[in-house]
Amino acid sequence: MANDATPSPADLVVVMVTVPDDEVAGRLARSLVSEKLAACVNVLPRIRSIYAWQTEICDEGETLCLLKTRRELFPAVRQRVRELHPYRIPEIIALPLAEGDEAYLAWLRDSTRPA
Repeated sequence: MANDATPSPADLVVVMVTVPDDEVAGRLARSLVSEKLAACVNVLPRIRSIYAWQTEICDEGETLCLLKTRRELFPAVRQRVRELHPYRIPEIIALPLAEGDEAYLAWLRDSTRPA
């Protein structure tokens, strides 16, 4: 049942996760949304990541996933991403929301499970 109270943007986060390709992104997104760990996942294909790994500078094509969820679900999201992700050390970064449309924030909260 939906809660009519508008959530505070501070209770919600956007989580950034990079993956090797669109196929992995789709599997990850469908799992997190179906498990109600994320209300929505935007998949941004064909990004370029340049980073240091061990002794090399890497320049790789990746796909970026932007997950919208409750801040309290971040530990469960992090654990599930680790289970599904092919990288040894995946990027899993949560960014706080400063503001948001009240109706969207309520939908986001109502579309995710309580922690």
